[in-house]
Amino acid sequence: MESFHAAIIMDGNGRWATRKGMPRKAGHAAGVETLGRIVEAAPALGIDTLTVYAFSADNWQRPKAEVGALMGLLRRYVESEVRRLAESGTRLRVIGRRDRLPPDIATAIARAEATTAAGTKLNLRVAVDYSARDAILAAAAAVARSGDLSREGFARHLAGVGAGAETHRDVDLLIRTGGEKRLSDFLLWECAYAELYFTDRLWPDFSADDLAAAVAAFHGRDRRFGGLGGAAVSAA
Repeated sequence: MESFHAAIIMDGNGRWATRKGMPRKAGHAAGVETLGRIVEAAPALGIDTLTVYAFSADNWQRPKAEVGALMGLLRRYVESEVRRLAESGTRLRVIGRRDRLPPDIATAIARAEATTAAGTKLNLRVAVDYSARDAILAAAAAVARSGDLSREGFARHLAGVGAGAETHRDVDLLIRTGGEKRLSDFLLWECAYAELYFTDRLWPDFSADDLAAAVAAFHGRDRRFGGLGGAAVSAA
């Protein structure tokens, strides 16, 4: 089975909690539990790189109490899950800005990244304080300084934004939960030829079976990358 890069916009935590008469932070906490189940299920489905959208650069506009709850959940995740991630062969990387994060969270992230650096089973990338447009602008500035005006050079600089240099990998499958059908400033360059999969399932209710259904739909598509594709070539 050929491995691939999946990305997920984990949407619907707040609505899930509201529908249950619970505070929004309860939805975010449930969403963290869902992430654990999805990370565990991903490798068996052929996913070797998983990028999840945890906190966008625009999310700072949310109420301070909600932002504080999200930051607290992030801290607890990187501190409590690091051993399990390391033991399962999962390498954790956080992409996005770090200068606006509380110092203790930035330190916890760096420690978790170092602890899981040897993982080879799954490359888990968590986007925090992330904006694809800001990442593209930063990469463009780096390219202008280096003079490497190629797609490959740009991609290398883009991969190095925020979390340190790592191998560039385009997204093969983008999943968005919660019923919305937009990218929301997530991995715009990397999703140039991604297959898009939208589901009404709210993120806390998204299961390993739902992930398997998304992957099955992905494998059923004819990816042409601007060419004729396998089906068209066979019919010619």
